[in-house]
Amino acid sequence: MEGLPNYLISEEILWKMLDLETLCTMACVSKSLRFSVDNEVLPYLASLDLSNVSIDEQALYHILSRLKSVNTLTLNCQRLGDSSLLPFLAPQIQQLNLFRCSLLSSSVLNCIGANCPFLRVLTVEFADQGSPPILFRKNVAYMLSKCRYLEDLSLKIKGTEVDSSAFQSIEFSLPRSIKFLKLKPVLENNAIHLANRLRVSKSPSSSGFVLQFLSLLLDVISDRLLVAISKSLPLLAELHLEDRPHKEPSDDRDLTNYGLHFIGSCHFLTDLSLIRSRQNYQGSFKRINDMGMFVLAQTCTDLESVKLSGFSKVSDAGFASLLQSCQRLKKFEVRNAFLMSDLAFHDIIQAPCTLAEVRLLYCGLITSETVKKLAFSRSLEVLDLCGCKSVADSCLGSISCLQRLTTLNLTGADITDSGLSVIGQGNTPISYLCLRGCKRITDKGISFLLCGGGAIAQTLSALDLGYIPGISDNGILTIATFGREITELCIRNCFHVTDLALRALATKRWSQDRSKRLCRVDIFNCVGLSADALKLLRKPLFHGLHWIGIGKTHLASNEDTMITEIQKERPWLTLCFHGCEMECHDGWQFHSP
Repeated sequence: MEGLPNYLISEEILWKMLDLETLCTMACVSKSLRFSVDNEVLPYLASLDLSNVSIDEQALYHILSRLKSVNTLTLNCQRLGDSSLLPFLAPQIQQLNLFRCSLLSSSVLNCIGANCPFLRVLTVEFADQGSPPILFRKNVAYMLSKCRYLEDLSLKIKGTEVDSSAFQSIEFSLPRSIKFLKLKPVLENNAIHLANRLRVSKSPSSSGFVLQFLSLLLDVISDRLLVAISKSLPLLAELHLEDRPHKEPSDDRDLTNYGLHFIGSCHFLTDLSLIRSRQNYQGSFKRINDMGMFVLAQTCTDLESVKLSGFSKVSDAGFASLLQSCQRLKKFEVRNAFLMSDLAFHDIIQAPCTLAEVRLLYCGLITSETVKKLAFSRSLEVLDLCGCKSVADSCLGSISCLQRLTTLNLTGADITDSGLSVIGQGNTPISYLCLRGCKRITDKGISFLLCGGGAIAQTLSALDLGYIPGISDNGILTIATFGREITELCIRNCFHVTDLALRALATKRWSQDRSKRLCRVDIFNCVGLSADALKLLRKPLFHGLHWIGIGKTHLASNEDTMITEIQKERPWLTLCFHGCEMECHDGWQFHSP
C-alpha cells in the first residue's frame, strides 16, 4: 500500500468508499491512506451525513475543520450546543439538516440566517425547552428574512406540552421561493391563516408562492382547513396532515365528507396523508364514511401514495374504491381501520397492480387471504402487517416468492417456526424483518430462518425479535454465527437471554470474516442479563456499536463509574436507559444526552 501513488489511492480506492466511518477506518491502516484521506478526499467532500451517530463538540470540530468544500450538512445534534455550530455556518452551506437538537435553542436560527444567506434546504428538529414562543417566532422571522432563496423548510418542536402557537404569523416571513413546507405543531386557526396567506396563482410562472408540498401537525383537522388549503394551494402535489386532539372534536371543528371532497380541487395531488393520532385521545374521523371515500377516489385518480389513519367508519367498499380508481397507486397505508377486511382487496388481482409499498397496521380483520392477493404484485418492496393478528403461516409461501421485497413486518402475527422455515428457504431479499410479539416462534425458528439456504441469510440487516418468550441464548447464538449481514438487533423483553448470548454478539465480529458489525442493539428489560454484562460494552468488544438500549436491565443499575468510563472510551456510543425504541427516534426529547 505504501508503494502506490497517492492519486491512485484517492481516485480508485477512497472516492469509492465515501462514508465517513469507512474513510476513518481506512486512514488507520497506513500513512499513505491517512495522507490521502486528509489531503485528497476530506477537503473536497461536498456533503456530510452524521445523523446516525451522536457526537460531541470536540469530535465535530475535528471532522468539520478538515472539510473545506462541504455545502450539505446533516447532523445528530443531541450533544451539541449553539456554540458548536457557529464555526461551520458559512455562505457555502446550501442544505442544513439538524436532528435531535436537545441542547440547541431557537437562537441557532438567528445564526443560520446571519451566516447562510444562500441556504435552500433547512430542517431543524427542536426539543421543547419551555422558552417563550414570542422569542422563537422572532428568531424564525429573522432567519427567513435573510434566507431569501429557501425552497425547503422543515421546523419541528417535540415535547409533551409544546406551545402550538410557536409558528403563529410565520406566513408573513416566508420567502417567495418556498416550495416545501413542514411545520410541527400548528394550531388549526394559524394553519388556515397560513393557507390564505400563501394563496397562489394557478400559473407556475407567476411571481407569487408556488407551494408544492405541505405537511402540518395540528390540534385538529377540520373542513375549514381543507377548504382553505384546496382553494389557496391548487398546485399542491403532496399534502400531509396529522392531528392529535385531546377530546372529541365538535361538529363544526371536525373533518367530514364535505371537507374531504374539496381535496379534489388540487388537481396535481399525487401524495395524500390524513392521520388522526390516538396519542392524546382514542378518537377517529367518525364523521367520514364510505361516501367520503367514494368522492375522494373519483376526484383524485392520480394519487400515487395514500396514507390514512383513524377512518373507523369506512368499510371495505370505501377503501376498495381507492384501490380501483387510483391506477398509479404505489404506496398504500391504512392504520386503525376496524371495518377493513379481506373484501377490500377482493378484486385487486383483476387489474394491473403497481403497488410497491403496502402497510396495513392494526387492521384486525385482515387475514392471510389478503396477503396472498397482494403477492400477485411482483413489484412489492414493503409489506407491513403490524397488528394483523389473523395473518398466519399459510401466506408465507406467497411472500417467499416476492423477488423485490426488502421490508417485512409481521408484528403480532400468528407465525410459527414452520413459517420461518418457508421464508428461510425462499428467494425474497428481505433486509428488515420484524417478528415482534409472534409468541409461537422459538429458537428453532431462528435456525430455520438463517440456515435454510435462502436469500434472506445474505440480505437480512435488521431483525426485531422483541417480546417473544421462546427466544433464548440458543437463538441469539444462531444469529451471532449465521447472521453475518445483521447490523441492527432488537431482543427487548426476551427474558431468557443471558450474558452468554450478549457475549457472543460482542465477540463474534472479531472472530468471523465477512461479518458486518452490530451498530444498534436493543436489550431493554432483558432481565436475564447480569450487572457484569456491562463489561461487554468496554473496548474492544462490540466494535462499531453506535446505540444500545439497556433500560430496565441490571446493566442500567450498575455503578456510575463504569458507565462513565464506557462513555469516555466510546464518545460516539449512545447508552439509552429510558426504554426508547431503536435509536431513540421517538424519545430523544425526553431525556438528556
